[in-house]
Amino acid sequence: MGVIRKKTASRGTEAGTKFHCDVCSIDVTSTVRISCSHPACPEYDLCVPCFSAGKNSKNHDPATHPFQVIEQNSVPIFQADWGADEELLLLEGAEIYGLGSWADIADHIGGYRSKDEVRDHYYNTYVKSVNFPLAARADPDDRALQDSISKEDFQTRKKRRIEERKDAAKTAPPTTPKQKPTASVPACHEVQGYMPGRLEFETEFLNDAEEAVQHMTFEPGAGFNENGEPDAETELKMTVVDIYNSRLTARTERKKILFEHNLLDYRKNTALDKKRSKEERDLLNKAKPLARMMNCKDFEDVNKGLEYEHNLRLAISQLQEWRQMGIGDLKAGEKYEQDKQQRVQRLLPQGSFDRFASTRPKQSQLTETPAAAIQLTTPELPLRLQKAANPHAPADSTEETLNDFDRAFAVDGDAPPPQPAKTKYVVPPLSGMPSWKLDNETAADLHLLTKEEAEVCNVLRLMPKPYLVIKETLLKEAMKQGGNLKKKDARMICKIEGTKTSRIYDFMVHSGWINKA
Repeated sequence: MGVIRKKTASRGTEAGTKFHCDVCSIDVTSTVRISCSHPACPEYDLCVPCFSAGKNSKNHDPATHPFQVIEQNSVPIFQADWGADEELLLLEGAEIYGLGSWADIADHIGGYRSKDEVRDHYYNTYVKSVNFPLAARADPDDRALQDSISKEDFQTRKKRRIEERKDAAKTAPPTTPKQKPTASVPACHEVQGYMPGRLEFETEFLNDAEEAVQHMTFEPGAGFNENGEPDAETELKMTVVDIYNSRLTARTERKKILFEHNLLDYRKNTALDKKRSKEERDLLNKAKPLARMMNCKDFEDVNKGLEYEHNLRLAISQLQEWRQMGIGDLKAGEKYEQDKQQRVQRLLPQGSFDRFASTRPKQSQLTETPAAAIQLTTPELPLRLQKAANPHAPADSTEETLNDFDRAFAVDGDAPPPQPAKTKYVVPPLSGMPSWKLDNETAADLHLLTKEEAEVCNVLRLMPKPYLVIKETLLKEAMKQGGNLKKKDARMICKIEGTKTSRIYDFMVHSGWINKA
């Protein structure tokens, strides 16, 4: 049996270690080859045709240099499906790459051997052997396996196995590329210097806990008195060790929370926070201490419940505001919110040419309303509820997904009553006085009024500014009395003609801003 010398290791799935003729460069890995044994020609190989023709290259002299005939040792010696050549390559690869690098060893062996197959063969043949550290059939006189399987039969099986695995590799779907392991890069340092390879942080919780035990020593046999009880110094050391263990337990509990709730995925958590409003973020930040008392799924359910409750409260407060302003349907409420935003935008300084912009007080920003709260006050809400309350109605081709609010009404089946259509209020003109025709040039504050209010001012011969003062005064007085106000009280509050006050009072009652007492 000749010695296989490593020529060039071609790292691949099929071939493993390759041997080539140094004259014609033909592959002689799977056939008989001639290897020069002279010190001047290390790892010099020839194929049989070149050797028989006396060809040479480099420093090789075929007339004087000794040689060896290397034949294929492809016969089973330890297991029926592993040849002697593969056993030698396995040990050679383990020596080169080290035990544990099974993927590299499998590439060194070749023949489409997988890393799991190589690892299992090594443990079953050598580690779990009754003759450990030798194989079970390590006796040179044990030829029972070689005699049971002929060399030709083994070569046929090996060739069939290689061809089958080669075809399977061609038809197999492309493997996903290996993901690079998370490294302690600046992106991870944003999470308090987390080092994923160690599962530790650069600054741990109670980072100085090791200082109390770093110089502590225990001598064998020392620290006990004659009765076998620990002395005071040993008891003190054990107390310090218990304190240190409790701090390690606290660290482990905090890391468990980080891993279970995916708090180390900084980018994903930041993207989710950006989608929430400021009030929702503040609410969830207050709920974060609850994560220590529940698992990830339960904590997410609690957060969803808190967000839903928060959105309901916002929707209720908005509906209450609309009712105080005399708004009776959702479409009018949407129009009110749009006008409200437009009024705020008009009060903002226009561009950088406003000389007094720096002296004005900072405008308070509008409250950011979540999208879920807006869905609870959308104008299409009555239509959805009517559809849910009428199950026998023909279903639309495009069914909308109901949220929890709609689903609750769908179960109850109580549709709100339809809103009555409002009639236009006609202001009775003053006797003997023609109406005005106000415009933006004659009345600078006309844009603050609606069309109906502008008509009231034209008929009653009032400028927009005094009308707004009267309106604000009456609304404040009505809010003090729960939204109710008497016409007599309105006349006493407004220091103008009683007829004009009565017209304005009737207009506000018709608009739904105040109620008759």
